[in-house]
Amino acid sequence: MSAADVLTSRRTDEQEPIAFGATFVRSEAFKALFREGMALIESAAAYLDGAGREESRRLPRPAALAYTTESMRLTTRLMQVASWLLVQRAVAQGEITPAQVASERSRVGLTEQAVAVSPEEFDLLPERLKALIGLSLRLHARMMRLDALVEHDAPASPTRASPVAMQQWLIRSAFAPAG
Repeated sequence: MSAADVLTSRRTDEQEPIAFGATFVRSEAFKALFREGMALIESAAAYLDGAGREESRRLPRPAALAYTTESMRLTTRLMQVASWLLVQRAVAQGEITPAQVASERSRVGLTEQAVAVSPEEFDLLPERLKALIGLSLRLHARMMRLDALVEHDAPASPTRASPVAMQQWLIRSAFAPAG
């Protein structure tokens, strides 16, 4: 079932659209994503505190500067990932509401991420750091797409009193841009 299908699915008892965010954060898919994200965070921390520190000491000056830049960006990206995952888990566990998340979106939201150094400088980085950067960028991009779907649930749906408003809302939900 695609995300658009979930957004436009209807429960027969209430005739209201099923909220993707509420469904997703309680799913096995979210639990797997949470484990994947936390494992990447642990792996990156272990690398940066251990082997990465040793590798960075042996790099020539331009590569060392690129290492510093990209390791800080990796840490920032993974902090965003951890924040987003923990907030979504708190929603799933009923500790906070989706409305509270929407009101705090600027503090825990995900922002666009990319490699800051040139391709030539990136090639000078240790292989393990490059792999962690790639994994973190892919995970972060997935979360941004999911966040757009979860955020889409935040506005209150129209009341059942207006079937036309409901249909318009369903159409907007199904065809809204993902990001």
